[in-house]
Amino acid sequence: MENHKFHEFLSIARKLNEIQITPLLMGSVGLEVVTEKSWDAQDLDIHVPGDKRGWEVPAKKAIFDWDRIARLMESLEYRLVDLHEHEFVKSGLFVGFGVIDTLPSFAGVMLEDLEIHKKEGAKFYLLTPKQYLRVYEASLQDSYRADKNNYKDIHKIEYLTKA
Repeated sequence: MENHKFHEFLSIARKLNEIQITPLLMGSVGLEVVTEKSWDAQDLDIHVPGDKRGWEVPAKKAIFDWDRIARLMESLEYRLVDLHEHEFVKSGLFVGFGVIDTLPSFAGVMLEDLEIHKKEGAKFYLLTPKQYLRVYEASLQDSYRADKNNYKDIHKIEYLTKA
């Protein structure tokens, strides 16, 4: 399956690797890579090291090395559009950054259980189908995410439960 958003992620991941960050590809694009099925991904969700308290800390402090990441994204011609959401845009593609360190408390996914992948010179993490299921089930408990996504995660949960 050809996925231009995944190829864009690989470009960003290679740059992150240069500053010793191994990102985790989250969201629908990551799920598309894992399941080889289209989930109509709208954006890129990338998780990087940060404060495990997540939203409880100021946006500039939530993600470690935020200033370096912001400069890196600007060097790739992305423009910061929302500091609170750590979201950038380029040519209509939105890229949001989250904190990988929140996974254990949010979804019970342990960081030491994440699988490292390498492709086209990029090193990154991907969740397994079982880990994705845990994340999407946890997401349903988050009313903000449920409302924002119109409960589309339910279809992903149904698919992953049968897989």
